[in-house]
Amino acid sequence: MNSLKSLFSLKDKVALITGGAGYLGSEISYTLAELGANIIIASRDYEACKLKCSEIEQHFNNTITATAIQLDLMSKDSIKACFQQIEDDFGGLDILVNNSWSGNKNSFESISDEDWDYDIEMSLNSVFRCIKTAVPQLREKKGVILNITSMYGHVAPDYRIYDGIQYTNPPSYGAAKAGVIQFTKYLASFLAPHQIRVNCLSPGPFPHPQTQENTEFMEKLGSKNPLNRIGQPHEIKGAVALLCSNASSYMTGQNICVDGGWAVW
Repeated sequence: MNSLKSLFSLKDKVALITGGAGYLGSEISYTLAELGANIIIASRDYEACKLKCSEIEQHFNNTITATAIQLDLMSKDSIKACFQQIEDDFGGLDILVNNSWSGNKNSFESISDEDWDYDIEMSLNSVFRCIKTAVPQLREKKGVILNITSMYGHVAPDYRIYDGIQYTNPPSYGAAKAGVIQFTKYLASFLAPHQIRVNCLSPGPFPHPQTQENTEFMEKLGSKNPLNRIGQPHEIKGAVALLCSNASSYMTGQNICVDGGWAVW
C-alpha cells in the first residue's frame, strides 16, 4: 500500500524553482525542501538566490542541498546554460517549477508596446523555452512540471476595485497567464507518452507586503472572494506539495486555483 508519507516524499529528487527566492517562490522552495527534494533556485538576482539557499539549508539542518543559479529568462543562452549546469552537476531534473515574474504595473490605457512585449516574453515565452530545454531531462526521470499562473489567466480583473495604475493589473499579465494555462493543457497531452505530468497552480489575491499597506484596497480585494480575505503565502504550500509529488500521480493538465473561491461568484 502506498502511504501518504511515501506519496508526498520527494527524497533525492532534484527540483528547479525559477524565482524561488521571491514572495511566493520562497514558499514553493521551502515546500519542496521540506518534502526532501534537493532544490535549485534560479533568477537574475543571484545574491538573493544564494541567500535563500543558505537560509533553507540551515532551516533543514543541511539534510537537503539548495543551490543558486543565475538565470536570465529573457536570454535564450542563459536558459540553455542553466539546464546544462543542472545536467552536469545533478545528472538531470525531476521537477520544474516555472514561477518567475517581473514587469510593470499598467492599465490598458497606459501600457506600451514595449511593456506588452516584455510581459509576454517574461511570462509566456520564457515558460515555453524552459520547458522545451528541460524536457530531455524530465523524460529520463518521468518528471513533473508545475506552472505558476494566476486567477487573472482565467477571470478578468474587476475594474471597480482598481484606482489608477499603482495597484492595477496589466492586460499583458492575464493574457500571458491564460496562454500558460492553455500551454499546460497542450503539454499534458503531448508529453503524456513520456510519463511527464504538467499542471498549473493559479494563485488568487496574494499581494506583496508593500501593497498590503493600502488597507482600503485590501478590503476591496479580499471582499471579491467567498472567504472575504487575501491569501497568505503559506497557503499555497499544500497545492504545491500535491502537484509536485506522486500524491497527484493521476493528475495532469489541471489548473488548481488557490484563490479563496474567487471564481465561484
